[in-house]
Amino acid sequence: MATAGVEAVRGRLARVARAGLDPAAFAHESLCVLRLAVPFDAACHGSLDPGTGLITGSTKVALTSDHDGEFLAHEYVTDEVNLFVDLARRSRPVGVLADDTGGDPHRSTRYRDLLTARYGLEHELRAALVVAGAAWATLALYRQGPPGFSAREADLVAGVAPVLALGARAAVAAGAARHLRGHGPAAMATGGGHPGEGGAPGVLVVDHAGRVVQSTTTAERLVAELGGSVRGELPVAVAATIAAARAPARAAAHAPAPARAPARTAARDGGLLQPRARVRTRTGRWLVVHGAALADHDGTGRQVVVTIAPAGPPEVVPVVVAALGLSPRERDVVAGVLRGASTAEMAAALHLSPYTVQDHLKSVFDKAGVSSRRELVAKVFYDQYAPRLGGPLSPSGWFADTAGPR
Repeated sequence: MATAGVEAVRGRLARVARAGLDPAAFAHESLCVLRLAVPFDAACHGSLDPGTGLITGSTKVALTSDHDGEFLAHEYVTDEVNLFVDLARRSRPVGVLADDTGGDPHRSTRYRDLLTARYGLEHELRAALVVAGAAWATLALYRQGPPGFSAREADLVAGVAPVLALGARAAVAAGAARHLRGHGPAAMATGGGHPGEGGAPGVLVVDHAGRVVQSTTTAERLVAELGGSVRGELPVAVAATIAAARAPARAAAHAPAPARAPARTAARDGGLLQPRARVRTRTGRWLVVHGAALADHDGTGRQVVVTIAPAGPPEVVPVVVAALGLSPRERDVVAGVLRGASTAEMAAALHLSPYTVQDHLKSVFDKAGVSSRRELVAKVFYDQYAPRLGGPLSPSGWFADTAGPR
Protein backbone atom coordinates (compact mmCIF):
# COMPACT_ATOMS: atom_id res chain seq x y z
CA MET A 1 0.00 0.00 0.00
CA ALA A 2 3.05 2.28 0.07
CA THR A 3 2.34 5.27 -2.18
CA ALA A 4 5.75 6.98 -2.24
CA GLY A 5 9.30 5.76 -2.76
CA VAL A 6 11.90 5.39 -0.03
CA GLU A 7 14.11 8.17 -1.38
CA ALA A 8 11.27 10.66 -1.64
CA VAL A 9 10.11 9.95 1.91
CA ARG A 10 13.66 9.97 3.23
CA GLY A 11 14.25 13.38 1.68
CA ARG A 12 11.13 14.88 3.23
CA LEU A 13 11.90 13.37 6.61
CA ALA A 14 15.46 14.69 6.44
CA ARG A 15 14.08 18.20 5.97
CA VAL A 16 11.82 17.73 8.99
CA ALA A 17 14.78 16.42 11.02
CA ARG A 18 16.80 19.54 10.19
CA ALA A 19 13.98 21.93 11.12
CA GLY A 20 15.06 22.30 14.76
CA LEU A 21 11.78 20.97 16.15
CA ASP A 22 11.34 19.78 19.71
CA PRO A 23 10.55 16.06 20.22
CA ALA A 24 6.75 16.38 20.17
CA ALA A 25 6.73 18.60 17.08
CA PHE A 26 9.19 16.33 15.28
CA ALA A 27 7.07 13.28 16.09
CA HIS A 28 3.93 14.97 14.74
CA GLU A 29 5.54 16.24 11.53
CA SER A 30 7.39 13.00 10.78
CA LEU A 31 4.20 10.96 11.21
CA CYS A 32 2.41 13.28 8.78
CA VAL A 33 5.11 12.62 6.17
CA LEU A 34 5.25 8.89 6.83
CA ARG A 35 1.47 8.56 6.56
CA LEU A 36 1.63 9.54 2.89
CA ALA A 37 3.83 6.52 2.16
CA VAL A 38 2.51 4.01 4.69
CA PRO A 39 -1.15 4.81 5.44
CA PHE A 40 -2.29 4.05 8.98
CA ASP A 41 -5.36 4.49 11.14
CA ALA A 42 -3.48 5.12 14.37
CA ALA A 43 0.12 5.63 15.40
CA CYS A 44 2.42 6.31 18.32
CA HIS A 45 5.88 7.88 18.25
CA GLY A 46 7.57 7.31 21.60
CA SER A 47 10.67 8.87 23.14
CA LEU A 48 13.25 6.76 24.94
CA ASP A 49 15.98 7.35 27.45
CA PRO A 50 18.93 6.15 25.34
CA GLY A 51 20.81 5.05 28.44
CA THR A 52 18.13 2.68 29.70
CA GLY A 53 15.70 2.09 26.85
CA LEU A 54 12.74 3.08 29.02
CA ILE A 55 9.91 5.02 27.44
CA THR A 56 9.79 8.62 28.60
CA GLY A 57 6.94 10.05 26.53
CA SER A 58 4.78 9.64 23.45
CA THR A 59 2.98 11.46 20.67
CA LYS A 60 -0.19 9.70 19.51
CA VAL A 61 -2.42 9.82 16.45
CA ALA A 62 -6.02 8.57 16.90
CA LEU A 63 -5.12 6.93 20.21
CA THR A 64 -6.13 8.03 23.68
CA SER A 65 -3.93 7.90 26.77
CA ASP A 66 -6.57 6.07 28.80
CA HIS A 67 -4.72 2.75 28.57
CA ASP A 68 -1.09 3.87 28.82
CA GLY A 69 -0.58 1.92 32.02
CA GLU A 70 -1.96 -1.22 30.43
CA PHE A 71 0.24 -0.74 27.37
CA LEU A 72 3.35 -0.37 29.50
CA ALA A 73 2.48 -3.48 31.49
CA HIS A 74 2.38 -5.44 28.22
CA GLU A 75 5.62 -3.86 27.02
CA TYR A 76 7.64 -4.51 30.15
CA VAL A 77 5.93 -7.40 31.94
CA THR A 78 3.57 -9.68 30.04
CA ASP A 79 4.28 -9.58 26.31
CA GLU A 80 7.15 -11.28 24.51
CA VAL A 81 6.56 -10.42 20.84
CA ASN A 82 8.27 -7.57 18.97
CA LEU A 83 9.17 -5.66 22.11
CA PHE A 84 10.99 -2.42 21.37
CA VAL A 85 14.03 -3.53 23.36
CA ASP A 86 14.29 -6.61 21.13
CA LEU A 87 13.69 -4.70 17.90
CA ALA A 88 16.51 -2.32 18.83
CA ARG A 89 18.96 -5.27 18.79
CA ARG A 90 18.01 -6.40 15.29
CA SER A 91 20.11 -5.44 12.30
CA ARG A 92 16.80 -4.41 10.73
CA PRO A 93 14.85 -2.97 13.70
CA VAL A 94 11.38 -3.28 12.15
CA GLY A 95 8.72 -5.89 12.82
CA VAL A 96 5.24 -6.64 11.45
CA LEU A 97 3.27 -8.43 14.16
CA ALA A 98 1.39 -10.78 11.82
CA ASP A 99 4.63 -11.90 10.16
CA ASP A 100 6.64 -12.29 13.36
CA THR A 101 3.94 -14.44 14.98
CA GLY A 102 3.60 -16.80 12.03
CA GLY A 103 0.19 -15.38 11.16
CA ASP A 104 -1.13 -15.70 14.73
CA PRO A 105 -0.91 -12.23 16.32
CA HIS A 106 -2.97 -13.46 19.29
CA ARG A 107 0.32 -14.79 20.63
CA SER A 108 0.91 -11.17 21.64
CA THR A 109 -0.85 -10.15 24.85
CA ARG A 110 -0.98 -6.50 23.82
CA TYR A 111 -2.69 -7.53 20.58
CA ARG A 112 -5.45 -9.63 22.09
CA ASP A 113 -5.96 -7.69 25.34
CA LEU A 114 -5.28 -4.11 24.24
CA LEU A 115 -5.09 -3.39 20.51
CA THR A 116 -8.16 -5.38 19.48
CA ALA A 117 -10.11 -5.23 22.74
CA ARG A 118 -9.58 -1.53 23.54
CA TYR A 119 -8.95 0.12 20.17
CA GLY A 120 -10.31 -2.26 17.52
CA LEU A 121 -6.94 -2.37 15.76
CA GLU A 122 -5.97 -5.48 13.80
CA HIS A 123 -2.55 -4.79 12.29
CA GLU A 124 0.68 -3.47 13.81
CA LEU A 125 4.06 -2.42 12.40
CA ARG A 126 6.76 -1.46 14.89
CA ALA A 127 10.24 -0.01 14.66
CA ALA A 128 13.00 0.98 17.07
CA LEU A 129 14.79 4.15 15.97
CA VAL A 130 18.47 3.57 16.59
CA VAL A 131 21.56 5.76 16.21
CA ALA A 132 25.01 4.22 16.73
CA GLY A 133 23.53 1.33 18.67
CA ALA A 134 21.36 3.48 20.97
CA ALA A 135 17.58 3.60 20.63
CA TRP A 136 16.30 7.18 20.89
CA ALA A 137 12.68 6.66 19.91
CA THR A 138 10.02 4.14 18.90
CA LEU A 139 7.46 3.97 16.12
CA ALA A 140 4.23 1.98 16.02
CA LEU A 141 1.71 2.10 13.16
CA TYR A 142 -1.74 0.46 13.28
CA ARG A 143 -4.61 -0.38 10.93
CA GLN A 144 -8.17 -1.29 11.80
CA GLY A 145 -8.78 -3.71 8.95
CA PRO A 146 -7.31 -5.26 5.83
CA PRO A 147 -4.98 -5.07 4.19
CA GLY A 148 -2.24 -5.61 6.73
CA PHE A 149 1.21 -4.07 6.46
CA SER A 150 3.07 -5.43 3.46
CA ALA A 151 6.70 -6.45 3.14
CA ARG A 152 7.21 -3.43 0.89
CA GLU A 153 5.87 -1.09 3.55
CA ALA A 154 8.08 -2.71 6.19
CA ASP A 155 11.04 -2.25 3.87
CA LEU A 156 10.15 1.40 3.42
CA VAL A 157 9.99 1.99 7.18
CA ALA A 158 13.31 0.17 7.58
CA GLY A 159 14.78 2.41 4.87
CA VAL A 160 13.75 5.64 6.55
CA ALA A 161 14.26 4.50 10.17
CA PRO A 162 17.86 5.84 10.32
CA VAL A 163 16.62 9.31 9.30
CA LEU A 164 13.81 9.13 11.86
CA ALA A 165 16.34 8.10 14.51
CA LEU A 166 18.69 10.98 13.69
CA GLY A 167 15.73 13.36 13.74
CA ALA A 168 14.60 12.10 17.13
CA ARG A 169 18.11 12.55 18.49
CA ALA A 170 18.39 16.02 16.98
CA ALA A 171 15.05 16.94 18.53
CA VAL A 172 16.48 16.22 21.99
CA ALA A 173 19.34 18.61 21.25
CA ALA A 174 16.95 21.22 19.86
CA GLY A 175 14.81 21.02 22.96
CA ALA A 176 17.85 21.42 25.20
CA ALA A 177 19.12 24.38 23.19
CA ARG A 178 15.70 26.06 23.25
CA HIS A 179 15.56 25.70 27.03
CA LEU A 180 19.04 27.19 27.34
CA ARG A 181 18.07 30.22 25.27
CA GLY A 182 14.89 30.65 27.28
CA HIS A 183 16.36 30.34 30.75
CA GLY A 184 20.00 31.28 30.40
CA PRO A 185 23.20 29.61 31.63
CA ALA A 186 22.26 29.75 35.28
CA ALA A 187 19.20 27.59 34.74
CA MET A 188 21.20 25.01 32.81
CA ALA A 189 23.93 24.93 35.43
CA THR A 190 21.43 24.12 38.13
CA GLY A 191 19.38 21.73 36.04
CA GLY A 192 16.46 24.14 35.75
CA GLY A 193 14.00 24.16 38.59
CA HIS A 194 12.70 27.13 40.51
CA PRO A 195 14.37 29.66 42.78
CA GLY A 196 14.97 28.30 46.22
CA GLU A 197 14.04 24.78 45.20
CA GLY A 198 15.98 22.01 46.87
CA GLY A 199 17.14 18.71 45.44
CA ALA A 200 15.23 16.40 47.78
CA PRO A 201 13.72 13.39 46.00
CA GLY A 202 10.02 12.60 45.96
CA VAL A 203 8.88 9.12 46.96
CA LEU A 204 5.68 7.27 46.15
CA VAL A 205 4.50 3.68 46.70
CA VAL A 206 2.36 1.93 44.08
CA ASP A 207 0.30 -1.18 44.84
CA HIS A 208 -0.22 -4.27 42.66
CA ALA A 209 -3.13 -2.58 40.87
CA GLY A 210 -1.07 0.46 39.89
CA ARG A 211 -2.62 2.77 42.48
CA VAL A 212 -0.50 5.24 44.44
CA VAL A 213 -1.06 4.34 48.07
CA GLN A 214 1.56 6.59 49.65
CA SER A 215 3.39 9.68 48.44
CA THR A 216 5.39 12.60 49.72
CA THR A 217 4.41 16.16 48.91
CA THR A 218 7.57 16.50 46.83
CA ALA A 219 6.55 13.46 44.77
CA GLU A 220 3.12 14.97 44.16
CA ARG A 221 4.69 18.17 42.87
CA LEU A 222 7.22 16.38 40.65
CA VAL A 223 4.57 14.06 39.21
CA ALA A 224 2.47 17.12 38.39
CA GLU A 225 5.51 18.73 36.75
CA LEU A 226 5.75 15.63 34.53
CA GLY A 227 2.13 16.13 33.48
CA GLY A 228 0.41 13.57 35.72
CA SER A 229 -1.22 13.17 39.10
CA VAL A 230 -0.64 10.78 42.01
CA ARG A 231 -4.42 10.64 42.41
CA GLY A 232 -5.10 10.03 38.74
CA GLU A 233 -3.07 9.21 35.63
CA LEU A 234 0.65 8.81 36.26
CA PRO A 235 3.11 10.26 33.72
CA VAL A 236 4.35 7.84 31.06
CA ALA A 237 7.94 7.84 32.40
CA VAL A 238 6.74 6.94 35.91
CA ALA A 239 4.33 4.26 34.67
CA ALA A 240 7.04 2.75 32.44
CA THR A 241 9.48 2.59 35.35
CA ILE A 242 6.86 0.89 37.54
CA ALA A 243 6.11 -1.68 34.84
CA ALA A 244 9.81 -2.41 34.31
CA ALA A 245 10.42 -2.75 38.05
CA ARG A 246 7.83 -5.53 38.24
CA ALA A 247 9.53 -7.59 35.53
CA PRO A 248 12.26 -9.29 37.66
CA ALA A 249 9.78 -10.35 40.33
CA ARG A 250 7.41 -11.71 37.71
CA ALA A 251 10.21 -13.66 36.01
CA ALA A 252 11.23 -15.22 39.32
CA ALA A 253 7.64 -16.11 40.21
CA HIS A 254 7.17 -17.97 36.92
CA ALA A 255 10.51 -19.79 36.91
CA PRO A 256 10.46 -23.63 37.11
CA ALA A 257 10.62 -24.83 40.71
CA PRO A 258 14.15 -26.36 40.57
CA ALA A 259 15.59 -23.19 39.07
CA ARG A 260 13.67 -20.72 41.18
CA ALA A 261 15.85 -18.58 43.39
CA PRO A 262 14.85 -16.81 46.58
CA ALA A 263 13.02 -13.57 45.89
CA ARG A 264 15.86 -11.35 47.02
CA THR A 265 18.41 -13.13 44.85
CA ALA A 266 16.12 -13.06 41.82
CA ALA A 267 15.46 -9.37 42.32
CA ARG A 268 19.18 -8.70 42.61
CA ASP A 269 20.28 -10.74 39.60
CA GLY A 270 17.35 -10.66 37.20
CA GLY A 271 16.57 -8.10 34.53
CA LEU A 272 16.08 -4.52 35.62
CA LEU A 273 16.50 -4.43 39.38
CA GLN A 274 16.04 -0.69 39.71
CA PRO A 275 15.05 0.67 36.30
CA ARG A 276 15.86 4.29 35.75
CA ALA A 277 14.60 6.86 33.27
CA ARG A 278 15.76 10.39 32.63
CA VAL A 279 12.98 12.68 31.45
CA ARG A 280 12.46 16.38 30.77
CA THR A 281 9.55 18.08 32.47
CA ARG A 282 7.22 20.68 31.01
CA THR A 283 9.39 23.38 32.65
CA GLY A 284 12.42 22.14 30.72
CA ARG A 285 14.47 20.63 33.51
CA TRP A 286 15.54 17.00 33.81
CA LEU A 287 14.39 14.51 36.44
CA VAL A 288 15.50 10.95 37.18
CA VAL A 289 12.84 8.34 37.95
CA HIS A 290 13.91 5.16 39.81
CA GLY A 291 11.73 2.13 40.54
CA ALA A 292 12.26 -0.85 42.85
CA ALA A 293 9.86 -3.73 43.53
CA LEU A 294 9.14 -4.77 47.10
CA ALA A 295 8.78 -8.50 47.75
CA ASP A 296 6.24 -9.87 50.23
CA HIS A 297 7.36 -12.66 52.53
CA ASP A 298 5.84 -15.23 50.19
CA GLY A 299 8.35 -14.16 47.52
CA THR A 300 6.04 -12.23 45.22
CA GLY A 301 6.56 -8.61 44.26
CA ARG A 302 3.49 -6.63 45.26
CA GLN A 303 4.41 -2.97 45.54
CA VAL A 304 6.85 -0.69 43.77
CA VAL A 305 8.67 2.20 45.40
CA VAL A 306 9.37 5.07 43.02
CA THR A 307 11.77 7.91 43.69
CA ILE A 308 11.82 11.06 41.55
CA ALA A 309 14.67 13.49 41.88
CA PRO A 310 16.20 16.41 40.00
CA ALA A 311 18.83 15.02 37.64
CA GLY A 312 22.43 15.91 38.33
CA PRO A 313 25.17 16.19 35.70
CA PRO A 314 25.99 12.44 35.76
CA GLU A 315 22.45 11.75 34.55
CA VAL A 316 22.03 14.44 31.91
CA VAL A 317 25.25 15.51 30.23
CA PRO A 318 26.09 12.28 28.36
CA VAL A 319 22.66 12.36 26.78
CA VAL A 320 23.10 15.99 25.71
CA VAL A 321 26.58 15.34 24.29
CA ALA A 322 25.35 12.29 22.41
CA ALA A 323 22.27 14.15 21.22
CA LEU A 324 24.41 16.91 19.74
CA GLY A 325 26.18 14.36 17.55
CA LEU A 326 29.65 15.76 18.28
CA SER A 327 32.61 14.30 16.42
CA PRO A 328 35.58 12.96 18.45
CA ARG A 329 37.58 16.11 17.64
CA GLU A 330 34.66 18.35 18.63
CA ARG A 331 34.44 16.53 21.96
CA ASP A 332 38.17 17.22 22.44
CA VAL A 333 37.52 20.92 21.86
CA VAL A 334 34.59 20.87 24.30
CA ALA A 335 36.85 19.27 26.92
CA GLY A 336 39.33 22.08 26.41
CA VAL A 337 36.65 24.74 26.78
CA LEU A 338 35.42 23.13 29.98
CA ARG A 339 38.95 23.14 31.39
CA GLY A 340 39.28 26.83 30.55
CA ALA A 341 41.95 26.39 27.87
CA SER A 342 42.52 29.19 25.40
CA THR A 343 42.33 28.71 21.66
CA ALA A 344 46.13 28.69 21.47
CA GLU A 345 46.42 26.12 24.26
CA MET A 346 43.87 23.83 22.60
CA ALA A 347 45.63 24.19 19.26
CA ALA A 348 48.93 23.13 20.83
CA ALA A 349 47.42 20.21 22.77
CA LEU A 350 45.46 18.89 19.77
CA HIS A 351 48.19 19.61 17.18
CA LEU A 352 45.82 21.85 15.22
CA SER A 353 46.01 25.40 13.96
CA PRO A 354 44.12 28.06 15.93
CA TYR A 355 41.91 28.60 12.87
CA THR A 356 40.92 24.91 12.85
CA VAL A 357 40.10 25.07 16.55
CA GLN A 358 37.89 28.10 15.88
CA ASP A 359 36.12 26.18 13.10
CA HIS A 360 35.46 23.30 15.49
CA LEU A 361 34.20 25.73 18.13
CA LYS A 362 31.81 27.31 15.66
CA SER A 363 30.48 23.86 14.73
CA VAL A 364 30.01 22.95 18.40
CA PHE A 365 28.21 26.24 19.10
CA ASP A 366 25.88 25.65 16.15
CA LYS A 367 25.07 22.10 17.25
CA ALA A 368 24.58 23.12 20.87
CA GLY A 369 22.50 26.19 20.04
CA VAL A 370 24.77 28.51 22.03
CA SER A 371 26.79 31.59 21.12
CA SER A 372 29.59 31.69 23.68
CA ARG A 373 31.95 29.50 25.67
CA ARG A 374 30.16 30.50 28.87
CA GLU A 375 26.85 29.19 27.60
CA LEU A 376 28.55 26.00 26.44
CA VAL A 377 30.14 25.49 29.85
CA ALA A 378 26.76 25.93 31.53
CA LYS A 379 25.20 23.44 29.16
CA VAL A 380 27.72 20.68 29.68
CA PHE A 381 28.08 21.17 33.44
CA TYR A 382 31.84 21.60 33.51
CA ASP A 383 32.28 21.03 37.22
CA GLN A 384 31.25 17.36 36.98
CA TYR A 385 32.33 16.32 33.51
CA ALA A 386 35.51 18.20 32.59
CA PRO A 387 37.77 15.46 34.00
CA ARG A 388 36.00 12.76 32.00
CA LEU A 389 35.14 14.23 28.62
CA GLY A 390 38.50 13.16 27.21
CA GLY A 391 37.46 9.52 27.60
CA PRO A 392 35.37 7.55 25.09
CA LEU A 393 31.58 7.57 25.12
CA SER A 394 29.48 4.46 24.85
CA PRO A 395 26.99 4.27 21.96
CA SER A 396 24.17 5.12 24.37
CA GLY A 397 25.72 8.46 25.27
CA TRP A 398 27.06 7.35 28.65
CA PHE A 399 30.79 7.32 29.32
CA ALA A 400 32.36 3.99 28.50
CA ASP A 401 33.57 1.78 31.34
CA THR A 402 37.17 2.79 30.62
CA ALA A 403 36.32 6.26 31.85
CA GLY A 404 35.83 4.99 35.37
CA PRO A 405 32.80 4.49 37.58
CA ARG A 406 29.69 6.53 37.10
